[in-house]
Amino acid sequence: MKRKKLISLMLAGAMVLGATACGGSDSAGSGTSADEGTEQSVADAGDAQTEDGASSGGDKLVVWTLAKDLEQFAEYYQEKTGTAVETVVIEPANYVTKVQTALNGGQKEPDIIVGEPQMLEDFYEAGYFEDLNQAPYNAQDYADQIVDYVWDVGQDADGIQRAISYQITPAGIYYRRDIAQTVFGTDDPDEIGQLFADYPTIMETAQTLKDAGYRIFASDAEINYFSGDSAWVIDGVLNVDQGRKDYQDLCVYLYQDDLTAYANQWSTPWYQAMAGEVPILTADIQNYADDSVDVWNAEEFAEATKDLAKTEVFAFGLPSWGVLTMRDNVQGTSGKWGVCSGPAYGFGGGTFIGISSMSERKEQAWDFLKFCTLNEDTANWWIEKSEGDTVSLIPVLEAHADDENEVYGGQKLYKFWLEQAQGIDYSKVTRYDKFIGDEWGRATTAIKTGEMNKEEAWNNFYDQIEATYPEITVNR
Repeated sequence: MKRKKLISLMLAGAMVLGATACGGSDSAGSGTSADEGTEQSVADAGDAQTEDGASSGGDKLVVWTLAKDLEQFAEYYQEKTGTAVETVVIEPANYVTKVQTALNGGQKEPDIIVGEPQMLEDFYEAGYFEDLNQAPYNAQDYADQIVDYVWDVGQDADGIQRAISYQITPAGIYYRRDIAQTVFGTDDPDEIGQLFADYPTIMETAQTLKDAGYRIFASDAEINYFSGDSAWVIDGVLNVDQGRKDYQDLCVYLYQDDLTAYANQWSTPWYQAMAGEVPILTADIQNYADDSVDVWNAEEFAEATKDLAKTEVFAFGLPSWGVLTMRDNVQGTSGKWGVCSGPAYGFGGGTFIGISSMSERKEQAWDFLKFCTLNEDTANWWIEKSEGDTVSLIPVLEAHADDENEVYGGQKLYKFWLEQAQGIDYSKVTRYDKFIGDEWGRATTAIKTGEMNKEEAWNNFYDQIEATYPEITVNR
């Protein structure tokens, strides 16, 4: 498998998470990486190197990141230590290329680089991240302090620690407690979780909600984070298990039987559904076959849909950083939400911090990395600063286990997220997941919209895998 090929594939699709997966809250500085300040920072990143690639930053620690969170960490670190830090926030679509160009060119800056899970394996193989198991880092001394799956994500194929994240991002189902009481007679998270226990059950739940005048989800993509509980590739063989097929059947059923509000994720009506009533759109609007309604412009959307029938949406499927997204959009429904488990353990995104193998300030970079990920005072500060992000440091999660979140009816979310994170088996994650998952999604879309029948869509899916990854055996 050629590294350049996989990097190009990641650039084509994997970077979408960078804008959302690390928080989704502008007030917390998370989830937004493309703005005027970012563009200036990118320009500065190029200017920070002389023609021969030598560092021109003096004693200043230089951090390259996808997540604006690290700007705040850097400011806090500078406040506490007096060490100057320059934080360069790079747009997700440009990030991999910029890191490649800098490190392949022998540049001594940046000192700190980051990665999201889907790009880390290639970064590790390219030698971009410092070996943190060796002295003076001795990272394995801290292994029991970080949630297991996060620690595993930060290891290369040989078990060498290369990166650590300050957050966990397990997925959950965010549901309206008031609607749950009305339709199901309970809002208890354990009981509501049973309504999402597996894909066939979710179909039944969706129909019950529609019969009561609601919609289960804003779109049929809400269950994506739970779309499979096994590896896509096992011992070099493509693995399309029954869970993947059930997930696909669910998406087709939700779409074709009018069980959602047809509001694409991240669009205007998707956010509006968190606060209350939204218009019931059409399948053609969701798949852009009908472009008469601009779902990205709030004013135009309101005018175009003012005469449509309305509904309220019951649930959203999001990782733990969705707590921040929801908090900023629920408005009058604040306090009426709960969170429960989905049909499988899943997670989405996460910012993993490492030391550039080319850095000449590795000791200072390690001090910064530890400060962000292994310092209990910092983790407590981040919980307060971010207004709800879920840290990866186990002692701090345990210390906050009884914290109640008012938006979610007083639910103890840190305890819940830790339990969900402990169920994640990272051994099921492979380097192929992003591409194969996207192709399975395209096959699902083709089936639900009637573009192809199931046999045609599946054969096209298999063709794409064989063409892109000839090393994978495909059994049709």
